[in-house]
Amino acid sequence: MAYKMNFSEGIATFTIDRPAMRNAVNYEVMDGLEEFLEKVEKDGEIAFVVITGSGDRAFCSGGDLSEFHGFRTMQEAYPMLSKMAGLLYRLSTLPMPVIALVNGTAVGGGCEIASACDYRVLASSAKAGFIQGTLAITSGWGGATQLFEKLDRHDLVLKLLSEAKIHTAQELKEIGWATEILEGDAEVGLQKFMKRMKSIHPDVHKAYKKLSIANWTHNEMRERMIEEARQCAQLWESEAHHLAVAKFLNGK
Repeated sequence: MAYKMNFSEGIATFTIDRPAMRNAVNYEVMDGLEEFLEKVEKDGEIAFVVITGSGDRAFCSGGDLSEFHGFRTMQEAYPMLSKMAGLLYRLSTLPMPVIALVNGTAVGGGCEIASACDYRVLASSAKAGFIQGTLAITSGWGGATQLFEKLDRHDLVLKLLSEAKIHTAQELKEIGWATEILEGDAEVGLQKFMKRMKSIHPDVHKAYKKLSIANWTHNEMRERMIEEARQCAQLWESEAHHLAVAKFLNGK
């Protein structure tokens, strides 16, 4: 199975379990995330959600190009992009805090998944970057919309997206994308982070999250994320994108 779910002591954890593929997202992972969200949305006892990847090399390397590279047109790419954008909107609007444990490299769609979370706690060795531009496309799962909503500086967000570079954990902390950097074992660091969170009653966390969701609803964040998916789909069918993907898959 390409994912794992765990529900324990009020914490629901979804782990992308494809370490050999650097935890790239395929349709099985998407279906698993949808199942996970349905369980969390129905369970009023869950106080926190954690999203992570297996191993210590990768949080998520984005969409699995070996599965999605066959898409040639906007019509072929848009269903996948819009489905994942919709799932990440649901993830971001869960009624409790959502924490991305970025235990390794997060690139492309992996950064979009982490951006949909409320907190991003990074292993000190982790690196991340919105590298979609290197494939002649934009973010397609709503990640840019998430950043423009959640980070303060327009110029830094635009630079983070358009430069398509990979950044160190410290650089991401300075930008404002990383909430906290964890030294040593990432799981141990997460437990320390969660201990502080748990010291405050879950209802307080949920009340503040409710205010955030109300703001995102007012700002039509879901509609903007879906439009972002449509924009990416338009670029997906360009010759520049197909050439860039071919070059990537050929290791050049």
